[in-house]
Amino acid sequence: MVLARIQEAVERYARWLEAMTYHPYDYEWELILHFQAHWNPQDPQPAQMFDRCLQNSQTRRLWRQGNWQPKRIMLLFWQTDPPTTKALFDDLFDETRDIEARIGRFCFGCDTLLADYKHRHPTSIENHHYHDDYRMIALYLGCRYPERYAFYTFEAFVGALRAFQARDIPAHHDLPRYFKMLRTLMTFIDKEPRIAVRLRELLPSKRCYTGPALATAADLCRFVATR
Repeated sequence: MVLARIQEAVERYARWLEAMTYHPYDYEWELILHFQAHWNPQDPQPAQMFDRCLQNSQTRRLWRQGNWQPKRIMLLFWQTDPPTTKALFDDLFDETRDIEARIGRFCFGCDTLLADYKHRHPTSIENHHYHDDYRMIALYLGCRYPERYAFYTFEAFVGALRAFQARDIPAHHDLPRYFKMLRTLMTFIDKEPRIAVRLRELLPSKRCYTGPALATAADLCRFVATR
């Protein structure tokens, strides 16, 4: 990535935030706060716990858009096979293990849970768990460890790399590289104090997560990919 392009983007992003009267994506920080408050894999009613984690006062688009309904399917997994589903999340959130391997095992585990469910319910029309585009996996990670991970779309990832004139533009998902890029961008964002100041003003502290978060770098990627 070209240093000058990153610095220019950070400056434009700071000016954009200063011009805003509200943050159009503050619901992402709200979701992080909900998840942090309610995630408890030891809860005796894990499906209800998971449902409480994914709540939002503004939108459900982070987990439901048309036929894309990953939360509904994951709730089904929690209801029908809670031990296996818990094991999947325990592994995904185990920071002692390689992130790429964790992501791969989580997708494979979802495939297995869906196959088992269809075997037990042969008349079911469910044929997709909606986690193989990695948006929900990044969401789970970004909500559990917001200082290390953040929400993801392939379009924002690739669009940001192009805006920063990266040499190698991926043709396929690469979450480990995406998270690495976000951490790099945060070193530049942290050098521009106007951004943190303005975000504190735009994100209601009682409704939104205000701790250290790569969500800011992900927001920068979305900004440069669309402007």
